[in-house]
Amino acid sequence: MAGHSKWANIQHRKGRQDAIRSKLFSKLSKEITVAAKMGDPDPEKNPRLRMAVKEAKSQSVPKDVIDRAIKKSTAGDGDEYEEIRYEGYGVNGVAVIVEAMTDNRNRTASNVRSTFTKSGGNLGETGSVSFMFDRTGEIVYDVSAGDADTVLMAAIEAGADDVESSEEEHVIYCLDTDLNAVSTALEAELGENVTAKLIWKPTMTTELDLEGMEKLMKLVDALEDDDDVQRVTTNFEASDEVMSQL
Repeated sequence: MAGHSKWANIQHRKGRQDAIRSKLFSKLSKEITVAAKMGDPDPEKNPRLRMAVKEAKSQSVPKDVIDRAIKKSTAGDGDEYEEIRYEGYGVNGVAVIVEAMTDNRNRTASNVRSTFTKSGGNLGETGSVSFMFDRTGEIVYDVSAGDADTVLMAAIEAGADDVESSEEEHVIYCLDTDLNAVSTALEAELGENVTAKLIWKPTMTTELDLEGMEKLMKLVDALEDDDDVQRVTTNFEASDEVMSQL
C-alpha cells in the first residue's frame, strides 16, 4: 500500500505540473497571437512578436503551437483581447502588479479583486504601486555566452544600462524603449539569448518572514491560476534562510 500511495502522490504531482504547463502554454500562445495581430505576423519584422516567440521557445512550447498562435492572428475569427494592468498590495504592504489580457474586462476585474480580498490583500488604483518599479528591458544569457567581463563590455557597446552576472547566467538591463535594439546588438556579439522581455524591476522592496512569504505565494499562485492573468510581479525581499524553507 505504501508503494501504491507513493505512486499516487507522484501521479498527483505530475498531473498538477501538467496542468500548470498547459496553462503556461496557453498564456504564451495568447501573447503571441496578440503580438502578431498588433503588428506583422513575421517575427523578424515585429519586435514584440519576436520576443514573445523567444519566450515561448525558452519555455519549451512546441513549434506547431507557436505557428498555430501566429496563424490565429490572421484568421479573423479569434477573440479580441485588451491588455489591462492591475495594482495592489499583498501581505505587509508588498506591492503587486498584475498584467492581464482579456476579452471581458468586467470578468477579469471581478476575479482579480476577489483574489486579492480572499488572500488578505487590497486592489488599488492604477499607479498606486507602479511608482515603486521601473519598466525595464531584461535580456538573459547563459554563462556559456562568455565571462562577466566579456558580457559587460558587449552590453556597454550595445547600449545597456546594467549587468548582473552569476554562476548560472548573465542578466542585462536596458531602457524599455531600447530592448529590441540592445538585444539585436547583443545577439551579433554574443549569439542568441535565452530570453528578452519587458519586466517591472523593483526600485524599493519589502522584506518578508516565512509566514509572510507563504501568504504572498498564496496570493501570487491564485492570481497566476487565472486564465486572464499573464504575469504577476511583486517587490518582496526575503533572506536565503526563508527562501530555503518555502
